[in-house]
Amino acid sequence: MLAGELYSASDPSLEEDRRACRLTLEWFNASSVAEPERRRDALVELLAEIGADTIVEPPLHCDYGYNFTIGARCYINTGVVALDCAAIRIGDDVQIGPRVQLLAATHPVQPDVRRTGLEYAKPITIEDGVWLGGGVIVCPGVTIGADSVIGAGSVVLEDIPPQVVAVGSPCRVVRRL
Repeated sequence: MLAGELYSASDPSLEEDRRACRLTLEWFNASSVAEPERRRDALVELLAEIGADTIVEPPLHCDYGYNFTIGARCYINTGVVALDCAAIRIGDDVQIGPRVQLLAATHPVQPDVRRTGLEYAKPITIEDGVWLGGGVIVCPGVTIGADSVIGAGSVVLEDIPPQVVAVGSPCRVVRRL
């Protein structure tokens, strides 16, 4: 899975890992705003890494947690979905709007292979200082360069260079910063 090769998501060890992740997320997503320390503890337990002064608003969804890294001083708004079948790395000082989807998981294009139930994943990297507007979808294998802004509702299919504003579906650079 982490090597980008075809794998079975129904493998018992992966099913158990997803179950453990969901149990932690169940508590995190139901937690009170009055319990910031317990929320932080749940994220420290769940994620590969979470930086200092980072805020993640519930609800959050991820598949495994241990493939998901969030840097320092980030703000992750409500309803983020991170399908972390491959590494999802968020740098420092990143702002992510509500209902953003980070989709490292993907499926074969060939129907005969897809029918086998096998899938694969490609890593996603969101570099330092990026702002993803509400409802952005980042597809497998994409890197978004430092300090770039992705407009609300954009679908990012390819890498975005640093220090640009990009919008649309498919997402395209509209200007340099």
